Amino acid sequence: MSNQFATTHWSLVLAARDRTSPEARAALAALCSSYWSPLYAFIRRQGYSADESQDLIQEFFTRLLEKDFLEDVDREKGRFRSFLVKACSHFLANERDRARAQKRGGGRTCISIHVENAESQYLQEPAHALTAEKLFERRWVLTLLDQVLARLKEEWIGADKGVLFDCLKTYLTGEKKTASYLQMAHALRMTEGAVKVAVQRLRDRYRELLREEIARTLDDSGDIDEEIRNLFNALA
Repeated sequence: MSNQFATTHWSLVLAARDRTSPEARAALAALCSSYWSPLYAFIRRQGYSADESQDLIQEFFTRLLEKDFLEDVDREKGRFRSFLVKACSHFLANERDRARAQKRGGGRTCISIHVENAESQYLQEPAHALTAEKLFERRWVLTLLDQVLARLKEEWIGADKGVLFDCLKTYLTGEKKTASYLQMAHALRMTEGAVKVAVQRLRDRYRELLREEIARTLDDSGDIDEEIRNLFNALA
């Protein structure tokens, strides 16, 4: 997600109701691009094929960018993703009796979708263990964590520490066979203490960015700690 949209997700949704504001509509389009993968899984889990899900999600986001559709959906303050799931469910209910997906939207495309990646991720999920809503939550958390990691990497690259980031990120992601601090120090020609300090700074900044990203999805920033607990429960 682009860092230029330094506002809450709800603010973007509400601003998008103003058709005269191209900046707000562009911001919401960028926001939608961050949520398409979780919503793709949400739609697929309800029995639609990969092709149908691709067409449906394109049309859903097209509708979401239209003023009337936003006004028709009851706002559920607090968590933007709760609004989004409700809006998508509302959309699917109305679409089930309509024309085939390829006729929807007049060929309009509002977001770029890497369907192969989304389908591959979907097929890795348990076949029946998660409801569509729970699967959306899981995919959304993983997407958010990827966004936080991408922001962190951009910062380190900007500080000419991109190579160091690539070496140390395993201490964030919990990858198997992560080298000890001493082994990493030898590989990087640093002291073990310097590696420990760098990893701690990396972790501290990761937590800061995570809280920033989560705050943008909430109506009340005081709910961040509770939301973090909810997010990681979704991965359990």
